[in-house]
Order: sequence, then structure tokens, then C-alpha cells
Amino acid sequence: MMVYRLSRGKYKYDLSGKGAEMAGGRWNSKGVAMLYTSESIALCAVEIAVHMPLGIVPADYYLIKIQLPQDVAMKEHPLEKLPADWKSFPHANETQEIGDAFVLENEFLAMKVPSATVQGTYNYLINPNHKDFRAITIVEAVPFTFDKRLFVKE
Repeated sequence: MMVYRLSRGKYKYDLSGKGAEMAGGRWNSKGVAMLYTSESIALCAVEIAVHMPLGIVPADYYLIKIQLPQDVAMKEHPLEKLPADWKSFPHANETQEIGDAFVLENEFLAMKVPSATVQGTYNYLINPNHKDFRAITIVEAVPFTFDKRLFVKE
């Protein structure tokens, strides 16, 4: 299975989940390493755009294509089992608890979760501590240019 990630050039080969561990996110608390990926390149771009201040076009980004093992054991967290405020901004603590439990239980390499930014699409959370993490490969890392219309008001 192929998943996608957008990263600054300096971190393009870093799949450790340390950035999420330091900052925390919708699906993990500070101190819990997790690698955020998406099912499509377009979803990656939107996920970056929602975190950028208006008027700032992200620069020095790379599109990382990541191959997960074909027989990957994946957990799925269905939309109907999420708390009512799961896609609120700022994010709910309950979503962090779900992601933290996924990592700490260490049963699955990946967890499929709905995107809070684009209805009907999915992100894949990768547990860098899982025994099968070494089976992940970076297929390609290429420069990525964002369309400035996503970030400027005309």
C-alpha cells in the first residue's frame, strides 16, 4: 500500500515520528511518536494548508511516497466510533487518547482514520515503534510546489 507525506527538505527522509512526538497533534499527545501520512497527494497538500497562516506559501517541501508492506496489519477507527467533536479545532483530547492507545498497544503498524479536513478521505497513522516498521520503504522523495492560490487572498 502506498501512502504520502509532505515534509520540509531537512526532514524528507525522517520517518521517526519525532516531529509529532515533540509537538503533539490531533491523534497523538506530546511525548508519543507517530508518523502522519495520507491516502493521496491532494489530501497531504490540504493537511499542510490548514496549518499555514494565510499569505504564507510553504517552501522547501518534498513529497514522500512511502510503501507499506502489502500484508500490513492495520487498525481502522470508523467514523461512527469517534467522539462527536473529533474534528474540532483545536482538536479534542479524545482523539489523542485514541492515537496514544494505538501506539502504546503496539499491535498494529498503521491505523486508518478519517481526515478532519476533507470529508470522505483518510489519513494513515504509522507507529514507528512497531516491529514491522522496518518493512516500510521510501519509494521517492521529490520537490513539491504548492499552488499559491491555496494561501493568498486575491
